[in-house]
Amino acid sequence: MGMWILEDKVLDRVPGTTRYFDDPERPQYAADGVHGLKCDTSGPVPIILVPQPSDDPNDPLNWSLLKRDAITLTLSLTAIFATALGPILAANTITLTFWYVTSFSRVAQLTGYYLLGVGIGGIIFVPSGRIWGKRHLFLGGTVLLIVSSAWAGGSGKNYLSMVFARIVQGIATAPFEAFVNAAMGDLYFVHERGIRMAFTNLAVFGGAFFTPILVGKITSTIMWWWTFYLVAIFCAACLPAVYFLCPETAFRRDSSLNLDMVDDRTKATHVAPVVTNGNEDDPEKLAGDGSPSTSQEGNSVAVPTPPNRPPTAPKSVPVKASWRQSLALFNGRKTDESFWKLLLRPFPLFLQPAFFWACLIQGLLIGWTVFIGVMLAEFFLSTPYWWDEVQTGYAYTAPFVGAILGFVIAGSLSDWTAKFMTKRNGGIYEPEFRLLLVIPQMIFGCAGLYGWGITVDGIVTRRYTYIPPLIFFALEVAGMVIGAVASSLYIVDAYRDLAIEGFTCMIIFKNIFSFALTFKAYDWFIENRTKATPVFNALGSVQLVVSLAAIPMCKPPCIAMSILAGAHLH
Repeated sequence: MGMWILEDKVLDRVPGTTRYFDDPERPQYAADGVHGLKCDTSGPVPIILVPQPSDDPNDPLNWSLLKRDAITLTLSLTAIFATALGPILAANTITLTFWYVTSFSRVAQLTGYYLLGVGIGGIIFVPSGRIWGKRHLFLGGTVLLIVSSAWAGGSGKNYLSMVFARIVQGIATAPFEAFVNAAMGDLYFVHERGIRMAFTNLAVFGGAFFTPILVGKITSTIMWWWTFYLVAIFCAACLPAVYFLCPETAFRRDSSLNLDMVDDRTKATHVAPVVTNGNEDDPEKLAGDGSPSTSQEGNSVAVPTPPNRPPTAPKSVPVKASWRQSLALFNGRKTDESFWKLLLRPFPLFLQPAFFWACLIQGLLIGWTVFIGVMLAEFFLSTPYWWDEVQTGYAYTAPFVGAILGFVIAGSLSDWTAKFMTKRNGGIYEPEFRLLLVIPQMIFGCAGLYGWGITVDGIVTRRYTYIPPLIFFALEVAGMVIGAVASSLYIVDAYRDLAIEGFTCMIIFKNIFSFALTFKAYDWFIENRTKATPVFNALGSVQLVVSLAAIPMCKPPCIAMSILAGAHLH
């Protein structure tokens, strides 16, 4: 393998390892002589469609790009309102402390209950989505968002009622946090996903940091409960769009069409050309004499077909579903696996080094972001500034800018580093190349944590103004976003067949961890006599160690444990 990646001596083929075509700058372009593969010919150079679409008109990959983009836009807008409920109380912490006549810590815990609900929903909804698809979850989640937001706004002075409303809000958000990005894999070919995945990630993550900027002004003008009522109103406006514009995106496609998921042994055993127009008798669409097509350097790009399929078996012509039929909540099972097996399968992955590392690299920085949010309210709503809700809300402009910065850095570096390392590695791509993103994540994230602790303490002594802490908050959020992209890309590339279970692990870990922090963060802060420096020095050091743990990800212990865990799972 080279390039500091350990050569595996046990597996015939390491998952995720890919031999590119002759030019790693354009790995999806159809090289001369590649026939029998469906291609995108809209540009000057044909691009091989990965995955290959089926001949069924109901396959989402066969829908028009306009229809697919309308689905993406609708789900992303709804996701913005759903994830906005996470930090919706950030600027109102002191306001609610007086409203409920309770402690600052108990008000902070209301955010924790929301995160707990997201974790619970993720556990339940992921197997449901795998079996029956995503449409019923998006619609059910939107309805729950409307009900729970109206419930929270009308909870009055009943703290317990608000607690349960927040839990239900978290459960309602779970489908959007777990499946909006997954739906992009259903709707788009690999070469179409980049900009759209960036957009959906910005909707899911970036919208959450924009929320407090508006909430402070809303609270000051029409009171805090209208922040929830407005979410209910906007989600109610999104509901018809989700119902009428978002059909089921999950599709049960022949596994042989997933060119990026077929292993070499299957290719060698079951090889047949795939026709471009669904007509297997058209000789001009076949690869020469029917043998595997090759790139200029002889790398096989043959497409496997399922075993034991009679070559002359009659085929029924798929019928396109009517618009009315496409509105059904369910249209058949998407997998034959049992619900309970899918429900329990993510949990053993916590023992697998790669998945556990991904949970840490993403979940810890998200937890520290929640922690900083709690501390921000304590420092800026009291001495020496005594900010109100509006000013505190405007302070979240900094992390919002940090989120955008993180997306720009991750988006520009992720593909560039992969191409650069692939060139250096003789055209062989390794998923471990994604780990290079941990370098900027470590720099931004650790600098943000260390800097926040030092400068926020300096506010009390008037050594610093409010600007330096907010800058470091932005850096920490940028690191969080880069880490989320790095861990997600690595899991998708290295363990594509377990990617959904891996994302479930990350959802469970980050939300349960953040929930626990809201219970202990403020008390830990008080135990340190309201000094943030020692607390955030400890957090920064933990994050540094976790970032450096990316180094042994390519070493023997990790691979040995991966093989054992993989054997146990299968």
